[in-house]
Amino acid sequence: MRYRITLLTTAVVAMMLFLSPPATANEEAEIQAAAAAETWLALIDQGDIAKSWDTAAALFKGAVSQEQWVQKVGPVRQPLGKLISREVASSKYATSLPGAPDGEYVVIQFKASFENKASAVETVTPMKDPDGEWRVGGYFIK
Repeated sequence: MRYRITLLTTAVVAMMLFLSPPATANEEAEIQAAAAAETWLALIDQGDIAKSWDTAAALFKGAVSQEQWVQKVGPVRQPLGKLISREVASSKYATSLPGAPDGEYVVIQFKASFENKASAVETVTPMKDPDGEWRVGGYFIK
């Protein structure tokens, strides 16, 4: 009896694996981009705005200097206080975005809560850099 249950369990697990579709290339890109976004956001959360610029995409660095980035983001994020929570609200893979060259992008919206702002939406756009690494190419908080 025990042998039949184990055999049945193995068969069910094998069927589930067989029937589960493999992750698509877009889904894999979204996973990698989200990891890059969360690592990058951690720098912003820690107040290390300059380092967030250092680790951003080449396109990002070409659009804004490190000094400009620090001057723009610091005054926006500091009044919000410490991060309380953040979760992905949506994620969309794209190969074309308005005002940006064609490439691989993932537009991610995070629902966030801060010490002094209960509800905010952060839009982070990681992109695949020429070296194949996902790096943040855009950030907006509302």
